Amino acid sequence: MDPLDRLLARIAQPAFVLRIAALAICLLELGSAVWGLMGNATEPYDGVLASLYRRTGGDTHDAPFVLTCLALVMLFAWHFWRLARQQHLDLPPADALARVLLLDVLALLVTPGLPFLVTVLAALLLNVRRAFNFALAQVVISVALYWLLPSEAQRLEQLQPDLPWWLNSLGLSMSMVALHGMAFGLGRLAAAEAERRRWFQAMLAEKESGERLQIEQLRYAERLHMARELHDVMGHHLTALNLHLQLSEALLRRHDEPGAAQAVEKAKLGAAGLLAEVRAAVSRERESQRINLEAALRTLADGIASTQIELALDPVAQDLTPRCAHALLRCVQEAVTNAVRHAGATRVRVSLEAVDESGPQVRVRVDDNGRGTRKLREGNGLKGMQERMAELGGTMQVLRHHPGFLIELNCPRRA
Repeated sequence: MDPLDRLLARIAQPAFVLRIAALAICLLELGSAVWGLMGNATEPYDGVLASLYRRTGGDTHDAPFVLTCLALVMLFAWHFWRLARQQHLDLPPADALARVLLLDVLALLVTPGLPFLVTVLAALLLNVRRAFNFALAQVVISVALYWLLPSEAQRLEQLQPDLPWWLNSLGLSMSMVALHGMAFGLGRLAAAEAERRRWFQAMLAEKESGERLQIEQLRYAERLHMARELHDVMGHHLTALNLHLQLSEALLRRHDEPGAAQAVEKAKLGAAGLLAEVRAAVSRERESQRINLEAALRTLADGIASTQIELALDPVAQDLTPRCAHALLRCVQEAVTNAVRHAGATRVRVSLEAVDESGPQVRVRVDDNGRGTRKLREGNGLKGMQERMAELGGTMQVLRHHPGFLIELNCPRRA
């Protein structure tokens, strides 16, 4: 990708586009306010605040009113800028709805044009049902304000109506449906793209951690293969050498050659010692069935940027059998990716420790702060974890399912 394409890809990010839109509006309003305060004719603010101010006999060109509205625009832009950060779009804050409502109140107070941006932001931050209800409420509010607190232009239209009131309302409703419907659609498209990015990120991290464990398993298989080769090949040849040397010793004794016999004796002892060392090395290799699960879990945690993955791993994670390490990794992958992709978790903690309740075991807990579920229904993921643990003589338990999940896995270390 060349520099221009990278620049365009960055510009196309929803967070960048929304922030630039808010900044542009802020600069336009600032320029208009300064121009008006210098005594020039400008378009007045035409939101709810202007309608209320006119009802009290005020002029929307008054300097105090213009400065008040400008301050509200700046406040809107500041809150909008903070809320439209990329990390919020990837992982919405817990108080997203309240902050969106505050933005919408500020927008409606100043000008009818700003709520469009708020609807886009709401579609990005809220779930689809809340975002749809918010967009629908925007349409209803716009029509209600048209009749209850009309702007200056709307008030003049109502003094000289060319169309029946119901037709005016219908036309306004359709235009608001089109405007906020488009805002809702744009926001949901961007939100779906962010969700796909999180999903692919979690899947990639799962794939990389699985590959890391596979590398460890291949290393173990290679060590085992080398141990077999040492025993089958070198052990056999050294045994044969020992037998030949014994025969040479006997032949040399027939010729009564003490010096040769002494040399052969030393060769025999050396060969026997070498054979013993080879067998000891083979035994050590066979006993060293270590799989480093910690490396695979850290690869999984590092691969998920949208959620904070905390690891608390006992050194026993570096000394597990291949079957135990593989089963635990698959279960942790399932629990973590479900928390990231489906539960909306902002933090997941994975702990691993050694226990000796009924023999040497390892205990893994996966604790997330996601939505969880009030009524636990075991899907394929939970059933799969139970089956993996049962195959190794272990257990899987759901210790908490609301708020968030707490899953405990127990598995024999040498399964």
